[in-house]
Amino acid sequence: MVTLDNAITARLKHSGKHFEVLVDPELALRSRKGDDVDISAMLAVEDVFENASRGDHPSKEDVEKTFETTDIHAIAEHIVKHGELHLTKEQRKQLIEDKRRQVVSVIASGAFNPQTKAPHPPSRIEKAMEEAGVHIDPMKSIDELVKTTMKAIRPIIPIRFDTVEIAVKIPADYAAKSYGEVVGFGEVLKEEWQADGSWIGVVKIPAGMQLDFYGLVNRISKGSAETKFLR
Repeated sequence: MVTLDNAITARLKHSGKHFEVLVDPELALRSRKGDDVDISAMLAVEDVFENASRGDHPSKEDVEKTFETTDIHAIAEHIVKHGELHLTKEQRKQLIEDKRRQVVSVIASGAFNPQTKAPHPPSRIEKAMEEAGVHIDPMKSIDELVKTTMKAIRPIIPIRFDTVEIAVKIPADYAAKSYGEVVGFGEVLKEEWQADGSWIGVVKIPAGMQLDFYGLVNRISKGSAETKFLR
């Protein structure tokens, strides 16, 4: 259980009523992300407040009406997942940095330059985000942040999410043992095993993952595979 000195306030406003719990910041963030968290360990005090700083409590009737339970564990989990987390300055900074990296990773792996058909390197995406003044809200989901980021950087760099299709031929010496890695990389649209044991297929992957895919195919075939960009 976290101490009061290290706890933060999780707050939920519902129908004009305020409900607060004091929680461990790290466990609260994990719970908010969907991780399985020990609620007892997350709570600094097993109680729900109307104003935690003053020690004021809401009425039992308001608690039951809002949460349909008096179980503090269920109430705390609901408040953490659907309310506001009042993070420390250091926690907020770390969460913003983590989410920024995730946004860059998602865009770099799934988007490409429609003019060159090549993916944008992460460094270029980061620079475009800086030029566009992209703000990372630590309380928003990665999906939301990716959408707003893409909208912000499109006027700066040509970019869009898309998929590409790549034909692959892997020689017999490597086909069987590398098959799982290849088909696990994307969606196999067509495939055929040749009489000599080689494998031919068409794989659809996120446009931004082209270089990674070529690198995989080259590695598992020791440079002997053939690839062809189709669309």
